[in-house]
Parts: sequence; structure tokens; C-alpha cells
Amino acid sequence: MASQKSVLVVSAHAADFVWRAGGAIALYAQRGYRVRILCLSYGERGESQGLWKQPGMTMDVVKAERRKESERAAGLLGAEVHFCDAGDYPLRGTEELLDGMVKEFRALQPEIVLTHSIEDPYNTDHSEAHRLSIQARILSQALGYPAEGKALGAPPVFMFEPHQPEQCNFKPQVLLDITPVIDIKNRAMESMVAQEHLWQYYTDLAKRRGVQAVRNSGRREIKFAEAYQRFYPQVTNDLS
Repeated sequence: MASQKSVLVVSAHAADFVWRAGGAIALYAQRGYRVRILCLSYGERGESQGLWKQPGMTMDVVKAERRKESERAAGLLGAEVHFCDAGDYPLRGTEELLDGMVKEFRALQPEIVLTHSIEDPYNTDHSEAHRLSIQARILSQALGYPAEGKALGAPPVFMFEPHQPEQCNFKPQVLLDITPVIDIKNRAMESMVAQEHLWQYYTDLAKRRGVQAVRNSGRREIKFAEAYQRFYPQVTNDLS
């Protein structure tokens, strides 16, 4: 549907979008948005420890399992997912990868972009995914860039919360109420079997952010939330 509003999510690895933005994805999918996730890699080297501990494991099997998990999670959230298979540890931004991302921006024309934080000293793949997201957005706006489709407008970019926010200079500026979809997010997280150790962590984090959302809004019905930071200023004629 050409007139359908959309959200583009850029995920460095196969599971990042689930932990960090699963609530937002489910919310917008329920609101009728087309949500498209770009997984730049499968996280096959650095974020599949549980699989590599199994005897006789191979790279092809790891990639296949991570793809299966990610597709299952995206389906539960109501989103579609595209795998770039650009490799991880390290993720390297090639001209081919960047051009493919520009084409995705042009084709989708997203109203909202979700991606990683600027810094992550524990995982440089995440900061590289952020850099590529911003660069692709900028190139997509250039009338002279050789890609099909109309030039992109100026969709806001929201950075989702990294695993260790204090070390990443991440400051929550938006607390998104995900209470109505927390069960969906939890089921999606449980699809990521290779990283089972993170299930409870991100459920607990959503609960803490929910407490903070109540404190900052007075809306006591909020139980779970996700934190985001804006990359570009908000433009508004209303400060309420």
C-alpha cells in the first residue's frame, strides 16, 4: 500500500531490534504502520555464544539459526525483516552496504527511523550501525544520489537504549509506553534462544523505564517502557 506509513529499524545484529525496540515495533505495527527491519548481520561471530558452544557447530548453521530466530521474532512483532549479511565482529561499512541502505530508505520513505546509539565501547558494531544509518539517511536526501525513488524527507531518528547506557553516554529523552505490547515483546525475546541470558534483563529494564515514565508523566497506568534518545532536534510549535 503506497500510502501506508512506515518505520525503518536498523539493527547491527539479528537480535538487537528485539531487545531494544521490540515494544516500539509492536506498537507501530498494531497502529497499521509498515515496519521494516534491516539486520546488517546475523551476529554470527560475536552474539551467538550459545550456538558456538555446541559440538561441531559451523558458520552456516549459526547463520541459519540466527535467521530463523530473527524471522520468528519479527513475525511476532508484526514486522518484516531483511538480512544484509554484512558480517560482524567487526561490522564494516562498505560502499555496497551503504548503497543498499540508501535504496531501502528511498523505497520505504519512513516516517520514523530507529537505530543504535552513537557510542558503544563494548561493541563497535553498534556504533558502526549508527554511523551507517545516519549516512544513509543523508545520502537518501540528496537529489543527485544515483538511486531510484524520490529523495527522502527528514524523518526523525531515535536511538534505542544500549546494553550499558551509562558507558555509552546515552541519555533517555523519550520514554515510550509499551505496556499494551509487553507480552508480545516478551514472546519475541524468547525467540532468541541463542541469547537466552538476556530475556529477563530486558524485561526488568522495561519495568524500570516504566517506573521512570510514571514519575515523569503522572500516568500511573504505565508499567513498562522503552527509552530513546533523539539524534536530531524536535521541531514543534507546541511545548506541552
